Amino acid sequence: MEVKKIVLTEDEMPRQWYNILADIKMNPPLGPDGQPVKPEALAPVFPMNLIEQEVSPDRWIDIPEDVLNVLSIWRPSPLVRARALEKFLDTPARIYFKNEGVSPPGSHKPNTAVPQAYYNKVFGIEKMTTETGAGQWGSALSFACSQFGIECKVFMVRVSFDQKPYRKSMMEVWGGKCVASPSTETNAGRNALEKDPDTPGSLGIAISEAIEAAVSDESGKTRYSLGSVLNHVMLHQTIVGLEAKKQLEKIGEYPDVVIACAGGGSNFAGLAFPFVYDKINGKNIDIYPYEPAACPTMTKAPFVYDHGDTARYTPLLPMHSLGHAFVPPPIHAGGLRYHGMSPAVSQLVNEGIIEAKSATQLEAYKAGVIFARTEGFIPAPETNHALAGVIDAAKKAKEEAKEKVILFNWSGHGLIDLTAYDKYFAGELYDFVLTDAEMSESEKVFENFPKPQMIKSR
Repeated sequence: MEVKKIVLTEDEMPRQWYNILADIKMNPPLGPDGQPVKPEALAPVFPMNLIEQEVSPDRWIDIPEDVLNVLSIWRPSPLVRARALEKFLDTPARIYFKNEGVSPPGSHKPNTAVPQAYYNKVFGIEKMTTETGAGQWGSALSFACSQFGIECKVFMVRVSFDQKPYRKSMMEVWGGKCVASPSTETNAGRNALEKDPDTPGSLGIAISEAIEAAVSDESGKTRYSLGSVLNHVMLHQTIVGLEAKKQLEKIGEYPDVVIACAGGGSNFAGLAFPFVYDKINGKNIDIYPYEPAACPTMTKAPFVYDHGDTARYTPLLPMHSLGHAFVPPPIHAGGLRYHGMSPAVSQLVNEGIIEAKSATQLEAYKAGVIFARTEGFIPAPETNHALAGVIDAAKKAKEEAKEKVILFNWSGHGLIDLTAYDKYFAGELYDFVLTDAEMSESEKVFENFPKPQMIKSR
């Protein structure tokens, strides 16, 4: 029988994370005074042990044993050869996917939720607040907090709160409290509702609410948690790519193409950064983050200093951004509806180390259905964007008659997203493409902000 699934034992699980900050240079985050933010200024928002990871220059960072014990509930995750998809596409490419849908919440998100909950616990934190788009991050943090005995509160973007009610149910099963954002519980939420009572919400608004809820707790025992964008989140996710490397080595393979969807950057970074390290050191490899055409941060938006949230509570971050006030169209890939991109991922785009691409909502769902009908698993709407890229890469390999190896991150299952599939089959999903006028209007918010330098790492 042909090998379909490549697995690692628990003993083969990576014991260290890869920190890309050791190998690239970046503009620093800036405070209200326009000066680089000092680590201690972040202390009301994050525990100091995570702040230390955020700014660490060390290439390899040890994974604590207590974190490994929880990760081992589902890790190492399988690497799967998508032979049925290859046959359907009639491509000479060999396609492999890292199945991150095997985690308890069904996505890659617990890879950072677990260490974040752990570091908050050892720092003495009793409650964590966060935002969530599609609900995958809120589910993951609720799960992680339940493992370490921490209270969890989640502000969920309203359009996804309405579209995906069972994500809220998952959070509640794990003890998390979920509220629709914008809410009336925070100044940021009330301000957003005053401007537009019917707003679908955005990750930027939800982030503002979660940060406000954390820093306004007079007990000092609450901290905020972010599921993407920041360096320590990218760091924790690299266990995905490090495992994939080991699995491919077992069968004598190495990818020519690496693909993942990208909203804030976490699942893309998790798979891609260990291979970016190889590319920086001379490997010939194409690396593509795929984003929604409806929210084109990397493919259309400028590289600027901008806030990570709508109420401007965060420092100014150097990133590709559509503007912190941007409210994305209500596409069903809620995890990709973010106005900005991880500074580290943005830097790699700027340097040409990776090449950003986009897919429309209908292209993504078409790809997801093809995958489900060949490989069996029903993908999340976010994952469908990566699949659109995989199909394009496989077709290109056929046109060029090249036996390329394509590796992608199957970042989560779509079993909580079946309503969206119903709408797709009923012809009720549409493509949203931003006009130049909409882009120009959304970008006005950072016109007077400092401008980042175009840095080259080498």
